[in-house]
Amino acid sequence: MTPWIVTYLWLIPVVPLVASLLILSFLGSQRKSAAALAISGQVIALGLAALAFAETFGAPGFRAFHNFTWFTFGQQAVRLGWLLDPLTAAMLVMITFVALWIFVFSVGYMADDKNFTRFFAYLSFFTAAMLGVVIANSLLLLFICWELVGLASYLLIGFWIHKPSAAAAAKKAFITTRIGDMGFFLGILWLYGSSGTLLFYDDGRGCLESAGLVLIGASATSIALLIFCGAVGKSGQFPLHVWLPDAMEGPTPVSALIHAATMVAAGVFLVARVYPIFSLGAVDGVTPSLTVVVWIGVITALIASLIAVAQSDIKRILAYSTVSQLGLMMVSLGVGGVAAGIMHLIAHGFFKALLFLGAGSVIHGSHHEQDIRRMGGLRGVMPITFLTYAVGMMALSGVPLFFSGAWTKEEILHATAHWPKSHLPHYLMMAGVVLTALYMTRQMIYVFFGRARSDVHAHESPRVMTIPLIVLAVCSIGLGVILTPAWPWLHDYLTGEPAHFDAARLIQPMLFVSLALVAAGIALGWWMYRNTAETDPLAQRQPALFRFLEGKMWLDELYQHTVIAGSRFAARASDWIDRYFWDGIARLVGGAGDFFGSLTKGFDERGINASADGASAGTRGFGRVVSALHSGQIQTYLAAVAVSMLALLFLYAWLG
Repeated sequence: MTPWIVTYLWLIPVVPLVASLLILSFLGSQRKSAAALAISGQVIALGLAALAFAETFGAPGFRAFHNFTWFTFGQQAVRLGWLLDPLTAAMLVMITFVALWIFVFSVGYMADDKNFTRFFAYLSFFTAAMLGVVIANSLLLLFICWELVGLASYLLIGFWIHKPSAAAAAKKAFITTRIGDMGFFLGILWLYGSSGTLLFYDDGRGCLESAGLVLIGASATSIALLIFCGAVGKSGQFPLHVWLPDAMEGPTPVSALIHAATMVAAGVFLVARVYPIFSLGAVDGVTPSLTVVVWIGVITALIASLIAVAQSDIKRILAYSTVSQLGLMMVSLGVGGVAAGIMHLIAHGFFKALLFLGAGSVIHGSHHEQDIRRMGGLRGVMPITFLTYAVGMMALSGVPLFFSGAWTKEEILHATAHWPKSHLPHYLMMAGVVLTALYMTRQMIYVFFGRARSDVHAHESPRVMTIPLIVLAVCSIGLGVILTPAWPWLHDYLTGEPAHFDAARLIQPMLFVSLALVAAGIALGWWMYRNTAETDPLAQRQPALFRFLEGKMWLDELYQHTVIAGSRFAARASDWIDRYFWDGIARLVGGAGDFFGSLTKGFDERGINASADGASAGTRGFGRVVSALHSGQIQTYLAAVAVSMLALLFLYAWLG
């Protein structure tokens, strides 16, 4: 029997959606009511998510779904549904919990914004769309919600519409992700053509079940790569990663929501959800599609880590760290560490939300200053922000034992070390760990240590903003309890295996390797940036390299002069062809039509019409003559008869 929570799983995204619609419809000027309604929607969604999680708790391999017919056309039926399994349940809890505290933080951060109510309506809409992605048991329903996530991101990134940079960033995000989504849509069509269904699970007939996978067969690689295009766009993977740092133009809570719990998590979740298609026909866990996932993830992680070293905007540094961490998750999925990748996604949701909200607190307390070179010495005036930010920094860097990010990174490095195709991703990811610790140490020193490099008098943020920081910091540490190798509860929960406590598993070689890598990164960062100055030490020692990294490897300029320039050239060429070629042909055909029209007009008027007019005139004249003969006088008629008889007699006599 299907559990009741599965049947009503749709309520989880619908509750924040209804809150969004109510705020837009009725609460345009009621700021407190709008915030209360949005937060209440998240609380209810979190409660329902917790009930869904409880249903899967203690039931290894739990999976339940509810499918229904949306509409029919001819003999075909379009069926949708929702699904509850450990992956869904864990993501639901993470998204609703993290989003709740982002909402609370937003009450303080956006307090002076004139569009306060509209902001909360968009936030609720954003979480509703992402929750729809997570519960979908149909690739069609997932794609519908996927596109709604894109719409919500456009509205929120460009929320400050008075800023041209925000409008440009919103358009860039929307268009760039549409490029990936086009491939995703083609993959959906191909999958439907091969399997005849877009339901993931359908009593053995779903596209992720044995019968559907058999039908997909040799098309699996092509379908998987097309679907992966969508993940590349949403999760900011190379070469479509360029939109994600520019998304920092939106309010900081938006950055936290995008980078922690919603949009960027969608791509990783998508690959994990349809992983049976990616792994179909694997030999030693390797397929062509998974190999592509690995190398795209490696390139993304390294590029983003290197660029982050030379950035000066506090939010952009975190943005590139997100791109890097998403690359790390993709690598984990590609080498077969699905559970490790999802574990890192969940842990990342907590500590990245903490870091972005911490950055928001710094920006708020520094009167909207975002350049780390103009900060400094904030640990004394913003102690809560400093301590919580330090927790997030150590969790992101992977400091072992007490921070959640350490255990998930260790698990991913362990998975990459056993990839049979190549050990190069393993070593490159180790370099990525060092770089992450380096640029996060650099950021911490610039922002919180040294002397103040600005005349602005900073202050600690209000409690409505610091309480979410404390909660997320506690979670970033406490989550490590269920991530440790000694009691890998979350790993075994995701894989459907019973968890067992074994303290001996804490002592692993990879743990010491991770410790050494993180220590090397932090030590190098401290050595380079301990004497903070507005001029970066790397810029002094390697100015060309620093300019290259500060310019984001000039990838935006490369796209500007290739893809965008090519698109503009194609547009101008199309315009020229339309104006002078097709329009010329149309004018030529029109001129020929006019010429033949004039010929037919002359023939019609001077020939046919003139003949018809002459015949008509003759007929009218004859009619008038005949009419005149009919005078009505009998003697005239008798005279005519007499003349006619006389004429006949003469004719008869002449013929005789």
